[in-house]
Amino acid sequence: MKNMLSAAEWLSKEERKSLLQKSNWRGLYEVLFTWALIIATFALVIYYPHPLTYIAAWLIMGGRQLGCSVIMHDTGHYALFKSKRLNNVIGRWFGAYPILGDLGAYRPYHNIHHVHTGTDEDPDLLLTTGYPARMISMCRKFLRDLSGMTGIKTQRAFIMMELGILKYNLGKKVEWIDSAERTPKKILYNGITNLSGPIFVNVLIFGVLWAIGHPWLYLLWIISLFTTFQLFNRIRSMAEHSLVIQSGDPHTNTRTTYANPIERLLVAPHFVNYHAEHHLMMGVPPYNLPKMHQILLKKGFYEKGISEKGYLSLIRKAVI
Repeated sequence: MKNMLSAAEWLSKEERKSLLQKSNWRGLYEVLFTWALIIATFALVIYYPHPLTYIAAWLIMGGRQLGCSVIMHDTGHYALFKSKRLNNVIGRWFGAYPILGDLGAYRPYHNIHHVHTGTDEDPDLLLTTGYPARMISMCRKFLRDLSGMTGIKTQRAFIMMELGILKYNLGKKVEWIDSAERTPKKILYNGITNLSGPIFVNVLIFGVLWAIGHPWLYLLWIISLFTTFQLFNRIRSMAEHSLVIQSGDPHTNTRTTYANPIERLLVAPHFVNYHAEHHLMMGVPPYNLPKMHQILLKKGFYEKGISEKGYLSLIRKAVI
């Protein structure tokens, strides 16, 4: 069953046209903002080495890596910049590759999620079901994230998908590619084609840190990727599609969550918290989503649609 709601039911033609307008300068600002914070986080540890700054950097870096993931997401929709080429280039080199992602595989996979959100055909469904959970279960989930167990499992699966051993799926479903297609020659070709970008960018990050005399700081990058990024990505996913009615109705299968400055820094970068708006019209650039939210709010969308006052509030509701 496909999603049933049309943006035309809530937004006029003029409003839709205005909201869909993209700005290359504004898109560039979003990308530069995340990468400026990444650089600032490295600088924080370099100039103020202290256990407290290490912890702060660990948290901020995981949040900014989620920012890279959202950049991949937004360019996956061709929603960040005016041209497809710019979305592809920026999305790969500043979004996907640094966090060991694949924009080309993610884009068609994620579009299936949009078409079938909240139904049995939604490939992400397994990521958001199972809530509310008992306190001990939630603690185990968070501990797996912060210990690196989730990250190791995720990256192992990613490598196997990039090698052409597993089908691309981010929603816990494991599907093996036919053995006839898993020849050593094809696996080698897939590895060179698909993994060269992520490896190159991560070697580049390490190389820059080496050149400025702090190669050990790459540990901050990779440890955050395997720990805090996994936790924040889980919380983001929970807020968007957990504890909702599993149906094809975007009023009730997707949530917008209000975010304070700390939540925007860690779990809601680039306006990703306006998720009901995004699902109503996925081509709207992220920087126009707050405006879209205000329009929908005034028109009564949230008399039926779902919103939450904050991420901590959502986590409390997810625990029984």
